[in-house]
Amino acid sequence: MDILPHLKELSKKTPSKILFVVLDGVGGLPREPGGPTELAAARTPNLDDLARKANLGRLTLVYPGFAPGSGPGHLSLFGYDPLVYQVGRGVLSALGLGIELGPDDVAVRGNFATLNPDGTVADRRAGRPPTEENRRVLARLRERIKEIDGVRIELETESEHRFVLVLRGAGLGERVHDTDPQKTGVPPLPARPYDESDEASAKTADVLNKFSELARQALASEPKINGVLLRGVSKRPVWPTIGEITGLTPAAVASYPMYRGVASLVGMTALEVEVGDDPDAPRGKLQAIRDNWEAFDYFYLHFKKTDSTGEDGNFEEKVHKIELFDELLPELLELGPDVVAITGDHSTPSVMKAHSWHPVPFLLYGPYLRNDEAQRFTEDEARKGALGDLHGTNVLPLLLAHAGKLQKFGA
Repeated sequence: MDILPHLKELSKKTPSKILFVVLDGVGGLPREPGGPTELAAARTPNLDDLARKANLGRLTLVYPGFAPGSGPGHLSLFGYDPLVYQVGRGVLSALGLGIELGPDDVAVRGNFATLNPDGTVADRRAGRPPTEENRRVLARLRERIKEIDGVRIELETESEHRFVLVLRGAGLGERVHDTDPQKTGVPPLPARPYDESDEASAKTADVLNKFSELARQALASEPKINGVLLRGVSKRPVWPTIGEITGLTPAAVASYPMYRGVASLVGMTALEVEVGDDPDAPRGKLQAIRDNWEAFDYFYLHFKKTDSTGEDGNFEEKVHKIELFDELLPELLELGPDVVAITGDHSTPSVMKAHSWHPVPFLLYGPYLRNDEAQRFTEDEARKGALGDLHGTNVLPLLLAHAGKLQKFGA
């Protein structure tokens, strides 16, 4: 159900402030039967204290059994049903980098990869190279590949192994399969249109296949970064913004371009964050919120490393990243938000090294709460919570209601 038209009718402006924290991929699984998840293993006195004062529940972001990508997971949390509002990863990454996209442009998210001599994928992320190494290699590609069959090629570094490819030309389509096989030991997939009769998408697929081959030739001498995997072929959609729907003045506090992009797509102002030595930039994000606290009434705050450590299969490091957020939480609460919510955009269990379909715990703190038995912010405790099992699109209406920003529905 698309809830946005109803929210537009019911929303009202108030001075209350909402802080919405997304710990990317925070949901997990035990390493052995009966053991703790990463959240349960973490020492989180501040999260636990807030959980005892809050209401907890569990969120399904898309549909039971569907493992969400970060884009659909976030759109769900922002109130946009991801089965209705669909956009590819390429657009989100491009917008996050501030790239302007016209109606005919196609954006693609790229991964630098390590390929074996036989052409199979050895490492889908090329060992997560430093962003500076990404820039060096991308400059090499930019010099070698400027145009393919009359289509202009633009390349921009995103972070670590990620880059953005933009195709600018006439007659391009977006319905093209990814070339990332999502596993090692097999070759990259060819770019293929969903429908062979779709000439525009077939043209895009042909350009992408030629780009992949040219990139492989250009990077043949590189020891690790010697191939590319392409995902999320997409054009920019035009949707109503959160501000238009709810009257909120929303801000996004995120350091990774993809998350700044999905926030920008729905009309949030992406605040500048001082990154420093840590790309997740917890202190920089806190300062960005402090500096802009009076200017906005909704703050989306994103942390990435709870996800990437899960994808790396590093249980202990994911525990550590959860504990680092817990240390920051008191300073966030000192800002005095009226409503606080904490959740994830999907689960990324370390034992799976991938996004999963498991529900994520959801914490909601505000002035109007019922009794709740949950004592910690964990998957098991969330099952005891007063909020029960919800869909991700339920989050925005709940935040607005608890912040006093929704009128009564009906007579």
